Amino acid sequence: MRQPLPFPGLTHWQMATRFRQVGWALAFLSLAVFGIPWFLWGVETVVFGLPIWLWWHIGVMIAATLLFWLFARTDWGLWIEPDGEPTGDRDLDSGGER
Repeated sequence: MRQPLPFPGLTHWQMATRFRQVGWALAFLSLAVFGIPWFLWGVETVVFGLPIWLWWHIGVMIAATLLFWLFARTDWGLWIEPDGEPTGDRDLDSGGER
């Protein structure tokens, strides 16, 4: 027997979309929060000739690149498409023209 949905009035697709929206919003929010290394201000530690805050910035930019790439491949149009269905390719194939 099927379990009742936790949110009455929403289909499984709408619920999955809502969870994906919340998940992406939290991912992008955390990227914005940790993008500025306020906790490293005043730290003068140097690693491989560069200040530690610059290494932090490089790491955040790599994380942002991967996050945006994954978002573009899986859920592009999540907050834009009128039917709520993302236009991204969920199977993460090699890409290219179709």
